Amino acid sequence: MDDTELLTSSDQKMEEASTENPTPAQTAPPSSDDSGDSDSDSEDEAESNQQIETLESELSANPYNYDAYVQYIKLLRKTANLEKLRQAREAMSAMFPLSPSLWLEWARDEASLASSDNVPEIVKLYERGLSDYQSVSLWCDYLNFLREFDPSVHGYTTDGISKMRSLFERAIPAAGFHVTEGNRIWEGYREFEQGILDTIDKADLEERDKQIQRIRSIFHRHLSVPLKDLSSTLTTYKAWELEQGTDLDIGSDDLSKVSPQVAVANKKAQQMYSERAHLEENISKKDLTDTEKFQQFMSYIKFEQTSGDPTRVQVIYERAVAEFPVSSDLWIDYTSYLDKTLKVGKAITHAYSRATRSCPWTGDLWTRYLLALERGSASEKDIYAVFEKSLQCTFSSFEEYLELYLTRVDGLRRRMLSTSMVETLDYSLIRETFQQASDYLTPQMQNTDGLVRLHAYWANLELNIGKDLAGARGVWDSFLKKSGGMLAAWQAYIDMEVRLGHVKEARSIYRRCYTRKFDGTGSEDICHGWLRFEREHGALEDFDHAVQKVTPRLVELQLIRLQQESTPLKPSAGVKEHNPPKSTREKRKAGPVEEESSAKRQKSKGQKMNDVDAEGKSATAPNKKAIKSETGKTADSNKEESEDTKPGKPKIYTDECTAFLSNLSAKAQEEDIRKFFSDVGGVSSIRILHDKGTGKPRGLAYVDFVDDEHLAAAIAKNRKMLLGKKISIARSNPKKGKKDFTRRGNEGPGNSKDTSQVSDKAKAPLDSEAEGEKRGNEVELRGKNTFAVPRNVKALGFTTPKPIADETPKSNDEFRNMFLKK
Repeated sequence: MDDTELLTSSDQKMEEASTENPTPAQTAPPSSDDSGDSDSDSEDEAESNQQIETLESELSANPYNYDAYVQYIKLLRKTANLEKLRQAREAMSAMFPLSPSLWLEWARDEASLASSDNVPEIVKLYERGLSDYQSVSLWCDYLNFLREFDPSVHGYTTDGISKMRSLFERAIPAAGFHVTEGNRIWEGYREFEQGILDTIDKADLEERDKQIQRIRSIFHRHLSVPLKDLSSTLTTYKAWELEQGTDLDIGSDDLSKVSPQVAVANKKAQQMYSERAHLEENISKKDLTDTEKFQQFMSYIKFEQTSGDPTRVQVIYERAVAEFPVSSDLWIDYTSYLDKTLKVGKAITHAYSRATRSCPWTGDLWTRYLLALERGSASEKDIYAVFEKSLQCTFSSFEEYLELYLTRVDGLRRRMLSTSMVETLDYSLIRETFQQASDYLTPQMQNTDGLVRLHAYWANLELNIGKDLAGARGVWDSFLKKSGGMLAAWQAYIDMEVRLGHVKEARSIYRRCYTRKFDGTGSEDICHGWLRFEREHGALEDFDHAVQKVTPRLVELQLIRLQQESTPLKPSAGVKEHNPPKSTREKRKAGPVEEESSAKRQKSKGQKMNDVDAEGKSATAPNKKAIKSETGKTADSNKEESEDTKPGKPKIYTDECTAFLSNLSAKAQEEDIRKFFSDVGGVSSIRILHDKGTGKPRGLAYVDFVDDEHLAAAIAKNRKMLLGKKISIARSNPKKGKKDFTRRGNEGPGNSKDTSQVSDKAKAPLDSEAEGEKRGNEVELRGKNTFAVPRNVKALGFTTPKPIADETPKSNDEFRNMFLKK
């Protein structure tokens, strides 16, 4: 049997595919004699070139389009554009692990052009392919290529023999245990050794006997592996032994004359194959769906795990990931198994490298990868390179980024404190990692426990490793400037000072935060916490001082709580409120006015309590005319409300369950978006935004959902592909939207602005009681800058005209009088 006979039916199928899409060497320009076909060939070539240009545009816009790469490479092979073909394959390999069939096709294309000069380059190509996925066909092609084109191998030199034996020994655990195709590796190994035997001089009996024993050993190893057609292998072995002069009965399965151990091993291998035959049949069925085939592979994996042979488990895992390369669950299961069985070694880190290339969007794989590198005592340079690469990926949640940062810090801390570390690490690495994490995650994860955990860890390491108390306090002070409304952050800061025995500093933090408003009962909790702290750590006068400060605050909080409980619930969606709204004067009398300074600071918040619905969302600000009314009546407001309830009014979108989509394709239609969310469901309406001037889509849309549950599921699809573009999905923020809309409001001629588009924030100086205290029927204006009318916002470049000489500027008192008259 020659080298080409190593290719089995699966290789022949790939050969047929190569015939349908010939290699560049097989493709030649049409002969001048074929004038009848030249026109049609030219048309086909023009059509192919047009398709190539289209695919190049698609890949330029979206380099993550796997199918476009496959089609692009197929067309380039057809047109024999070798240079572009190489570039396309290199670009695709940089983005994705290529499938075994793609590597085989690439290697065969290059091998068809091979010469003795470029053999090393093609060898590197085969090695790259085998580093992505283990494939029997690719291994056989690799070995056959060397036997044909490497002079040292087909010349059976010492170096060539050593090289091939090393490769065959690598191929056996990688592909030689493949139940249905592993025979090809063993047969190729035997044939190579047989070729060496044929070159040995028959007079050199000692060398020939040594080589015969080597071939016999390969046969024995082969017969002990549970593979398909073992009976045929046994027959071949007996025939070979007869040639060597051994007395054997070819028709019998008895191997006791050769070796009792081999006989027992062969019998066990045949039994093992019988146990796996039905599993092989299940994963080979043609009519299985992907889900069904995946389940069959998982059943096979569990069976091998119970058998307890790690090599066989790895082989079936490799076959599974070759079939399902983008299954993150499968890669996590595979790498977890390697962590438990191998614990350390290049095999584990290599598996993680492949897993993160196949599923770069899975943060858990990157986290495990960092841990595997640390267990393997990788250098700081290698670990940092993986960490930086992981941060360039897009994950489904920011918690995954947080876990990555924490894992990175964990590793730095452990290696910094380890006595066996060869490298010397500086604490600045930990500080820089924390700072990077805080800068990136704080805007994205506001008011979450994860952020508190991050900064608590940071402050703890500043104390214990950095030995920097000021640095630890700086961590908390900086964080509280951005997230001062988090009770857990203040408590963690206080706990740190208490653990250090810094009673004065802890008391100072309580004084800073006891008047703040926290969610739920947090405001009461911080007050009671201060009292408990003084009881346990302070003197009597400190306790009395805390009671003096906290008691009015608790009374104030109790009044606010009662006020909230007495506020009628907001009617459910679709039901209109029929009661007339309260007048400004009635709202003014809603709660008693406290004389304590803390109560005054809460006045604007307490005033708004009457307008808070049952869900905690602020109601619409009162109308200006209601403020100007001396009697407190709100006839205009009632009129406006009755107009809103008329049938035929346009729908008012509240953005309570609305997703905001950006980076949409200009081709996206409402039906495309609805299909995109078909797995989520709950879509009630879709609004695609268009440019007012051109009417073209702006790449933005709002999608309303029936409830928060469906909205949350929709947001989970953030960064998914729609019509070739990776879209962004976020919860709609109506307050932020109004602010931006006002800033960009439409301007009429002469840069005049439509006052109907002024945001609620711009109206706040007239509507909010934070600008002054109202007592009885009088309004007392306070503040450094008080005006009776809001300033007009002038357009950029507007020059204020000089006042008329006869006009006398009005004083603040005159402005107040003007306001009261109105």
